[in-house]
Order: sequence, then structure tokens, then C-alpha cells
Amino acid sequence: MEDRGFGRHGHRRHGPFSRERRGGRPFDYGELRLLALAMIAEQPRHGYELMKAIEERMGGSYSPSPGVIYPTLAWLEDMGYAAVETEDAGRKRYRITAEGEAFLTANRAAVDDLLSRLGQAENGRRDGIPAPVLRAMQNLKLALRLRLRRGALDKTSAEAIAAALDSAAQTVERS
Repeated sequence: MEDRGFGRHGHRRHGPFSRERRGGRPFDYGELRLLALAMIAEQPRHGYELMKAIEERMGGSYSPSPGVIYPTLAWLEDMGYAAVETEDAGRKRYRITAEGEAFLTANRAAVDDLLSRLGQAENGRRDGIPAPVLRAMQNLKLALRLRLRRGALDKTSAEAIAAALDSAAQTVERS
């Protein structure tokens, strides 16, 4: 595989999408670049559409942030692998170029490996956890984080949250 930012960088892998590596991302920037290019090859996309398409392919378990996806798209454009089509509202839609197609062809094995791993997530499993359960776990984590950012919990709120979590835990244990 040509080393233009898509190579493996010696990261340990613990499963198809281990969050233990690279600070919670399921794959490295090189793999994200390759994935973004492969998805743009399927159809031209806006950055937001690409984020949602990746989230969908990952069964809801991961969605790249704008701070990750837009620099990736800019890199693909800088490398000549993607071109921007500006629309009326100034929104940018990215499409693959002939050079990008050639790059995907030259890196077909890496693309196929990455899409295979994504297929495992899309089919509802990541480390044996069904996609709806992963989505619900992420939703709970986000809800707690957002609530705690609003300020300290008073005793009544803390007890209500703890009771809801205890109830959920009991439901999970009984299922």
C-alpha cells in the first residue's frame, strides 16, 4: 500500500473497532481518510452526510465529529483525491476524482478490510454487543454528561438519577 497517510501506524488492535486505541476512535486517521474516500466514491456527499453515513454503517456506535471529518475532507481535496462542488447555499459537496479512484484501486485490499470491519458493526455487533444496546449506552452516557454540565446536582435530583440507573440495572439483570 502506498504510504500517503493511509498506512497502518503500528497501533495495537484488540477487536474490529477497539476503543482502547487512539483515544476512543474506532480507527485511525488514515483509515478514516480511506473510508471517507470510499464513501464519496459511492456517491458525492456533504460533510454532514458523510458523518451520518459513517454513523449508520457503524450501527450507531460511532459518528465522527465535524472536527475530524472536515479536516479529513480538506486533506482528500489537497491530495487531489476529492473535488469540491459548491452549491447555491455555499455548501460543499465532495466527489471523487480520477486520482482518487486510482488510489482506491491501488489500495483495494485495505478498503475491503475496512469495509468488512464496518459490515460487522453494521450487522449489529461490536465486541458481541448488539447495536441497539450500544446506541442506548451511548445515549445514557451523553444524557448524564449533558446534565452534569448544567451544574451540580441537588440531593433530590441525584437520588432520582440514581433510582433510574438502579432500575435500569435491575431490568438488564432480569432480561
